[in-house]
Amino acid sequence: MLRATYIRGPIIFRSLFVLPSLRFPPLRNMSHRPLQTLLNANEEWAQTVVKDTPDFFARSATCQNPKILWIGCSDSRVPESIITASKPGDIFVHRNVANQFHLHDDSALSVLSFAVKEVGVEHVVLVGHTNCGGAMACIEAAKVAATNPSASNPLTRWLSPLTALVRSLDLSACSANEALNKVVKANIIKQVDNICKSEPITTAWADPHAKKVTVHGWMYDLAEGRIKELVVRDSQA
Repeated sequence: MLRATYIRGPIIFRSLFVLPSLRFPPLRNMSHRPLQTLLNANEEWAQTVVKDTPDFFARSATCQNPKILWIGCSDSRVPESIITASKPGDIFVHRNVANQFHLHDDSALSVLSFAVKEVGVEHVVLVGHTNCGGAMACIEAAKVAATNPSASNPLTRWLSPLTALVRSLDLSACSANEALNKVVKANIIKQVDNICKSEPITTAWADPHAKKVTVHGWMYDLAEGRIKELVVRDSQA
C-alpha cells in the first residue's frame, strides 16, 4: 500500500493524507471513482483513530462541546478542520458561498442561535479567503448597472449584498489582485458587523450572566496556508 508522509498534528488526522488500499469492492460506474477514494480513505482513517484512541468514537457519539463557531466559505480549499489541525468535535461549522451572513437568512441565524444558546460556543469566527470566486464574480457584476436581484438566479440573489458592497468601494486605482483583496477584506468586516447586529449576539452581549462571546474576522491565504486575524469584536466594543 502506498503511503504519503504523515503531517504533524493531532493523531486524529494522521491518515488523511494516506493513499489507502482498496477496502471496498470497486464501484462499477467509473465516474464514481472519487467516491471510492473517499470511502476507502474513511475506512483507513477510522481504523487509525480506533488504533490510536480506542474510545474516541464512543465518547464523540455522546456529546459535543466545541468552543468555536466557524462561518466560512464553501470553497473546497478552505476545510476548517484540516487547516487548523482540529479533530471532530472541536469546531461547529456553517459554510456558504463567499462566507456571507445575511440578517434575513434563517439558515445562518439558526446555526448561530443554536451555537451560542445551546452549544455554548465562546468564539464566532467569520473566515474569508484570498482568491474568492464569489468576490471575483461580484467585482464583475458591479461593473454593470444594478438590477433587481429577485428576478435573477439564486446565486445572483445570494451575492447581491456583496455586489452592492463592491459598488460602494473605490477600486479605481487598484490592480485586479489589489481590488480582489480589498473586496475580500471588506466582505469579512461587513459580515462580522452583521453577526454583531444579530439577535443571538446582541442578546448574549446584553445579558451579564450569559457566557462571553467574541466575534472574529479572519482571512485565510490560499497561497501560504496561513490565517490572519483582521478584526475582533466583543460586548465591550
